[in-house]
Amino acid sequence: MSDQPTSITRRGLCLVLAAPSGAGKSAITRALLDADPTLLLSISVTTRAPRPYEIDGVHYHFRTQAEFDAMVAAGQMLEWAGVFGRSYGSPRAPVEAAMAEGRDVVFDIDWQGYRQVRAALPGDVVGLFIMPPSLVELEARLRARASDSEAEILRRMATATAEISHVREFDYVLVNHELPTAVAEAQAVLTTARLAMSRQTGLEAFTGHLSGAPLAS
Repeated sequence: MSDQPTSITRRGLCLVLAAPSGAGKSAITRALLDADPTLLLSISVTTRAPRPYEIDGVHYHFRTQAEFDAMVAAGQMLEWAGVFGRSYGSPRAPVEAAMAEGRDVVFDIDWQGYRQVRAALPGDVVGLFIMPPSLVELEARLRARASDSEAEILRRMATATAEISHVREFDYVLVNHELPTAVAEAQAVLTTARLAMSRQTGLEAFTGHLSGAPLAS
């Protein structure tokens, strides 16, 4: 048999990870990216000034407030929000380009950003909420951070319950007892989402080639 396809083409997806601060979202995101070079990170746009070690286009896309507002007005943001007098958002163009190429994009954003991305890209977004084992453990993790002040810890703990109350809006949830297990579970969610029938844009052609008939509807 000649010209037999070796793979099924598919449209990429957006994997949104959300969690209270200290639950391990950023660590799980980094582990997913390290394990899969085909996975892309959505790099946010921000109006805050770069820190000394930060590189434009690598850590963030740094823009003025006027430039940011123009992007929002032009529909170039999938989601955006103001935080402590600074604006943050996820640019639309690189995400749509990646998905069209069959590549997946991971987002490290909050539940409000997840709502906006899901509304902007219906059918392309998978939400994974990461829970701490308990609020006691969450506070202990926050206190283990050398960079967090007492006021910052109290602020983050005050918002944790409100953030957790939105867990039912997500497709999947995991409890981060231990990081290696949580990473493996997040990888399983990503694999499951990739295998969904709705994402296999080349499945009918692939199956028809093998069987000589199209898929039954």
